[in-house]
Amino acid sequence: MKKTISKSEAKKQVEEFFNEIKNKPPHKIKKIKRLAMAYNLPLKEKRKLFCKKCLNPYKAPRIRIKNKMKFVECGNCGGISRWRL
Repeated sequence: MKKTISKSEAKKQVEEFFNEIKNKPPHKIKKIKRLAMAYNLPLKEKRKLFCKKCLNPYKAPRIRIKNKMKFVECGNCGGISRWRL
């Protein structure tokens, strides 16, 4: 049987997870993303801490700014994320 938690407990778990994201494996990040989606919690700026393609935390990203866009290239997989400034 699944254990249900409240929305505030889910929010607390997400906050605690992102305090120490640098040493987390991709499967843990995927689990927290799924938890946030299940409880309709916005990640906001936290989603910019990990690669959208490989789900690894950014370690040595290559960052470029051009035409009011920020391009971040992942050091692990080479995936590029684009964000509006």
